[in-house]
Amino acid sequence: MCYCSREAGTLYLLLSLGTVLLGVTLYNFKKSPFLDANKREALADYALPVAVLFFSFIGTYFFSGESLHTFKSSGAVTLKPSSLSLLSAGAVFGACGLGFCLSLLFFMDQNISSAMVNNPGNRLKKGSAFHLDLLVVAIINGILSAFGLPWIHGALPHSPLHVRALADVEERVDQGHVFDIIVKVRETRLTTLIAHILIGLSLLMLPTPLDYIPTAVLDGLFLFVAVTSLDDNQMFERLLLFVTEQSAYPPNHYIRRVPQRKMHAYTGMQMLQLGILCGFGFSPMPYLKMVFPVLLLLLLPIRHLVVPRVIERKFLDAIDTYL
Repeated sequence: MCYCSREAGTLYLLLSLGTVLLGVTLYNFKKSPFLDANKREALADYALPVAVLFFSFIGTYFFSGESLHTFKSSGAVTLKPSSLSLLSAGAVFGACGLGFCLSLLFFMDQNISSAMVNNPGNRLKKGSAFHLDLLVVAIINGILSAFGLPWIHGALPHSPLHVRALADVEERVDQGHVFDIIVKVRETRLTTLIAHILIGLSLLMLPTPLDYIPTAVLDGLFLFVAVTSLDDNQMFERLLLFVTEQSAYPPNHYIRRVPQRKMHAYTGMQMLQLGILCGFGFSPMPYLKMVFPVLLLLLLPIRHLVVPRVIERKFLDAIDTYL
């Protein structure tokens, strides 16, 4: 099959963007005046699966004659330890170097996710366990590595979105601006446990019906996660301030305390660092991608040593306090 024709490309865009559009529309339905509060909340909670199922059906049923790219699988699932004895000494030491870079990414991602989850704005009552969580992640990933299985760790934006899904949110109005505030979070590990059990059971759905989901729909799924994670993202909010009239700025306290020029300079430096990270992270060369965790770690000294030379610490403290 040929996946590079104009028809296939157009269909790919329609399915991918359609999944995003339908998902975001249902996700924002809770802000509409239609139906009652419970139905709006249910539509918002199931926005993503509804969008994926709907456009998977559209792609496989109405466009069955087109060249739709889907993930292929053999249907045979085997679980056996990796043959480490086949590796040479050079391969072992090379893997140690790459593994160190990967461990930096795990360390950063896990701790950043934990810090965002335990943000005071989430009003969590149970205490944090940063070191214990990291130990559990290390043990689990060690076992997964022995069998050649994918690793796990706390990730963005999934972890904050999970907290948001378990939270009761109310809208507050301040000086004409509407914003959401978390009132209570149902703190439980049961939802995560059930989710991972369902992920494991999804292996029973190979090759059918998972093979019927086009990759375009899956790409739309990830776009949906990216778009919805922009809610309450401070950098995205500050990015919008570049094209927002100053009188319409939201009444956030860091905007009142930080001069506009300094705030835009800080946002510009963040965008520059993000561009560099994306350049390495999306590089077609696999080994160049492994530099990504090292670059991510280098952002710490840049933030604490370089940025304060451009922007005064009192302004940085005002921005960080809002985080």
